[in-house]
Amino acid sequence: MPYTPSGFFCDRLIRERERRDGEGSLNKPLRFNSQDFGVLRQECLGGKTLFEDESFPATVESLGFKELGHKSNKVKNIVWKRPKEICENPQFIVGGASRTDICQGDLGDCWLLAAIACLTLNEKLLYRVVPQEQSFSEGYGGIFHFQFWRYGDWVDVVIDDRIPTFNNQLVFTKSAERNEFWSALLEKAYAKLHGSYEALKGGNTTEAMEDFTGGVTEFYEMKEAPKELYKIMKKALERGSLMGCSIDSLVPARFETRTVTGLVKGHAYSVTAVEEHKEAKVRLVRLRNPWGQVEWNGPWSDNSKEWATLSKSEKEKLQHQSAEDGEFWMSFEDFKKNYTKIEICNLTPDALEDDKIHKWTVSVNEGRWVRGCSAGGCRNYPDTFWTNPQYRLRLLEEDDDPEDNEVGCTFVVALMQKNRRKERKMGANLFTIGFAIYEVPKEMHGNKQHMQKDFFLFSSSKARCKSYINLREVTQRFRLTPGEYVIVPSTYEPHQEGEFILRVFSEKRNTSEEIENRIEADHPVPAPASAGEESEEDQQFRTIFQEIAGEDMEITANELKNVLNRVITKRESEIDKDLNTEGFSLESCRSMIALMDVSFMDGTGRLNLQEFRHLWNKIKQWQGIFKHYNADQSGSINSYEMRNAVNDAVMCLVSRSGFRLNNQLYDIITMRYANENMNIDFDSFISCLVRLEAMFRAFQAFDQDGDGTIRLSVLEWLQLTMYA
Repeated sequence: MPYTPSGFFCDRLIRERERRDGEGSLNKPLRFNSQDFGVLRQECLGGKTLFEDESFPATVESLGFKELGHKSNKVKNIVWKRPKEICENPQFIVGGASRTDICQGDLGDCWLLAAIACLTLNEKLLYRVVPQEQSFSEGYGGIFHFQFWRYGDWVDVVIDDRIPTFNNQLVFTKSAERNEFWSALLEKAYAKLHGSYEALKGGNTTEAMEDFTGGVTEFYEMKEAPKELYKIMKKALERGSLMGCSIDSLVPARFETRTVTGLVKGHAYSVTAVEEHKEAKVRLVRLRNPWGQVEWNGPWSDNSKEWATLSKSEKEKLQHQSAEDGEFWMSFEDFKKNYTKIEICNLTPDALEDDKIHKWTVSVNEGRWVRGCSAGGCRNYPDTFWTNPQYRLRLLEEDDDPEDNEVGCTFVVALMQKNRRKERKMGANLFTIGFAIYEVPKEMHGNKQHMQKDFFLFSSSKARCKSYINLREVTQRFRLTPGEYVIVPSTYEPHQEGEFILRVFSEKRNTSEEIENRIEADHPVPAPASAGEESEEDQQFRTIFQEIAGEDMEITANELKNVLNRVITKRESEIDKDLNTEGFSLESCRSMIALMDVSFMDGTGRLNLQEFRHLWNKIKQWQGIFKHYNADQSGSINSYEMRNAVNDAVMCLVSRSGFRLNNQLYDIITMRYANENMNIDFDSFISCLVRLEAMFRAFQAFDQDGDGTIRLSVLEWLQLTMYA
């Protein structure tokens, strides 16, 4: 089997391999739950049966876990039915998909439905999510499918068409047309993606907008909007971005109430156009009320006097109509005065396949926070903040049209936490997350080393997110001069475990990558034997060794345990009084023999005096490093410091620059060797380093051509892992 030093997380390797093969793209989406729509439908048609989805069955478990769980009275009278059991002549889409196809049912997922309504305004986007050529007549097998963007990949979700009903009426989303079912089936597919219908309760419209497009959303409070907001909006629409806005209501009971100007508080609007009319010297914004009625009645509204100043051709250019259709124009100044919030979902380059030149470039990085290793919390926790994952950002090209003659690179950083909605049934809530950006000193450009604690103690951030917040995604736009930066994403509190993706969108070219994302090594060179007379300590060791080893002058693992513990006890009582160790375990000593057994795997399982002396020199070096990080003399080191302790230790193993571990391996070390308090004692520290060096030695023994890849048989793999 092929094996590489970086191959520790199989799922990560599989994802990377899939991406190389085009898997996860729009043209080749991943199969959610490994279900192939085409194969399953053909099986149903061939067997003349209707599909029943065992992975999302027509049971209470698919409805929910609390309010829609087994103990809820709400689910007792719910019956799952197929559309042909609900009405005559069911249709997938009737007369084209539109906002009237989306009517909310008994589920608090209006955020999702608002996003679906926005989706209907862009037909090309809509049919990415809702594949056409699905029906209840030709090729009908009780099976449908939908596509969503999910944390960097597009996935194809297969469902059967059994839908929850009560008294033969749909319980959740329905269409104004009783025989139309695309919106109800889309909602079911999205519920399956997140584990249940109840998982969809409560959310933000932009969350679904991103899942429909793969885009990234920017939020702007009007009172704090940037001076170039109009230009941002215009550029966004040119790129095909989705845009919404709303008016906050301080009193929940007054949500969706109409004001005297015809606008509705606590209600979502779509921004459909941004134009600047030079003759009238006014910038205009066109908006749409999803209700299809109730419009703005102020300046530039449908029948306002301002339109009289424009020629017929200008009105046609702006598509001005005097109709109660929910769409209207208003000046940009009135827009800023009346609306409190705007959300822009910018599309990634793969969201639409067209020939437009206005596209964002994007870098996507996956990461995770691991308790005790890389979950360092925000800057308020300086002892652990530096251990968070770090991403090097290189801004390479300046904007083409800088504002106010200020040069720089415009980019958007988006930090998204993963799977928290799906894990609600296990009590998971959204973490409070954020990020900070630091400029890398020129002398460190190109250096991919993890930035250390002192750097953050004595450097202020160059930019950062406005605030840490408990949303699925935190985003913000920046402009910085070309150069090299480091982005540090984190939860607000330390010790919180979770996965995330970090995306960087820019108008011009940029690159971003995780620091320490590769494992590298120089070839270990054994430390030269010391010349000259034996020291007093060496003579003592020889005496102890001879006493235990006997005539053959070789020791077993159990005998090594006795030798080391006698030496350590003597050394601790005389010198290292703060080590506080109970000695080495038998398992640790077995690993040490595997390390020093030069023949490896074919060896004797014993150590001679020379091998023991070489081992002891290593242990003394590692012991000094352990003491350095055991500053409080507690007898253990904090797992967050393990990164530096390991780095210091492995530098002692080789003659040149040492080897560098990646972040995933640091996570594994912490999970394997830290105790429940996230501390690592001396025995565990030595065991870790012994095993690390042994595995590197073994790998390099197999890597005859030095290309960083080896191929092992099952027997060789077992020999390697069982002996080391």
